[in-house]
Amino acid sequence: MTATLSLALSSGEARVLHKTLITDGNPVYNTIRRITAPAMPVIDKTAEKPANKSLQCFENSENSRPSSLIDRIFRTHQGGKIRVAGKFLIDNPESLAMAYTPGVSRVCQAVAADPALAYRLTGKGNSVAVVTDGSAVLGLGNVGPQAALPVMEGKAMLFRQLAGIDAWPICLDTQDPDEIVRIVTAVAPGFGGINLEDIGAPRCFEVERRLQDTLDIPVMHDDQHGTAVVVLAALLNALRVTGRRLDQVTIVVNGLGAAGIACCQLLLAAGAVYLRGCDKQGLVLTGRPEVLHHSRHRLPHLIRYDHPVGTLRQALRGAHVFIGLSVGNVLTPDDLKLMGQDPIVFALANPDPELPPELGYRHCRIYASGRSDDPNQINNLLAFPGMFRGALDARATTFNEPMLLAVASALAALVPVRSLSGHYIIPSVFDPHVVPSVANAVSQAARDTGVARHAAQTGQPQSPNRYLTVNITDN
Repeated sequence: MTATLSLALSSGEARVLHKTLITDGNPVYNTIRRITAPAMPVIDKTAEKPANKSLQCFENSENSRPSSLIDRIFRTHQGGKIRVAGKFLIDNPESLAMAYTPGVSRVCQAVAADPALAYRLTGKGNSVAVVTDGSAVLGLGNVGPQAALPVMEGKAMLFRQLAGIDAWPICLDTQDPDEIVRIVTAVAPGFGGINLEDIGAPRCFEVERRLQDTLDIPVMHDDQHGTAVVVLAALLNALRVTGRRLDQVTIVVNGLGAAGIACCQLLLAAGAVYLRGCDKQGLVLTGRPEVLHHSRHRLPHLIRYDHPVGTLRQALRGAHVFIGLSVGNVLTPDDLKLMGQDPIVFALANPDPELPPELGYRHCRIYASGRSDDPNQINNLLAFPGMFRGALDARATTFNEPMLLAVASALAALVPVRSLSGHYIIPSVFDPHVVPSVANAVSQAARDTGVARHAAQTGQPQSPNRYLTVNITDN
């Protein structure tokens, strides 16, 4: 099914309808946003032939393919999920001369004289590179750059659909930190932000830090910080439900990879006091509260992977919160009996959570997972589109800790206090308020901390959709 919305501009103004569809074709939500733009013809390419001819070949010969290739998932991915589209039509010599040579040379000269004009005269200010080395893809592990490409394409779609950002997959055939930093630094002039994705620990920490030190655009490893802000937001609301404060509870984080360490760091920044970290070796992160708090930015150096001081079961004794970013089925109902009253369990391992949902809802005061088919889905999709939208709008030079804390607070606030319950501690990824709220929080925090290069525009929409034709396809 293909739905197309084509809108002609009148006096530089258009009304754009966004419709997000779920798999059965029913609309999840509709929003109408008013935007302003210079008058230009609208391109309606609904009947356009596929740019990738393999899609056409697939349609004509599906009977000769293995059955696994003709299910809906493979059909959705066949030929790729993204493509480049122009914002206006080049259909005569005049439009060609303006969009390309010779007219484009004037724009090149202007940008050469004032590089800041690239944000206004090119797509740089609305473009994000999604960079991976394929070393830690989903729960699949080190599958390499080509096998990572379907994930990066999906992420690019989400950037575009949810936040109006043009995202470009860059899959690198190297896992050497020096090479990754060199390549990303070399391509950075064409982008307004860098999203590092599915790069394994510990080199992801080094790659992110070096790029943040080198570049003057925001760089974020989403597996770390996108996960951390959503976990913190959900925990703040879970604690409200149980009537406790962050500085009163003991938290066990199991799985000290990229996401686990980032969660520990942000929890400490938000005011967590009693924190224990476990990995497959056992309890490997402990310390006095003041030491952990002041050393949070160098937390990986405090983790004693080779010298555990206890087991996961020992770490759980008396704990109020378990945050799992490890492997499936490591918790049992007997383990939960070791925890304090009204245990909160975030079982976020993918695809199988640390505690199965049927046990979690039975034995926990609050249970959350990364699954979309259960309540309380903790998904970094709640964070990264709005975070980059806000950073691009403010032309931020980096993502900093106050910006991350602001995002967590904004997400938590989207669940009204009167609606909070054990089954509702975090908004849905389809809530149309998520991206604008997160973007506003990031932009404001960037300005408050002096890393924004662009002043707020009163009365202007935070997340303008720059396309005037919206194609929604359900394969």
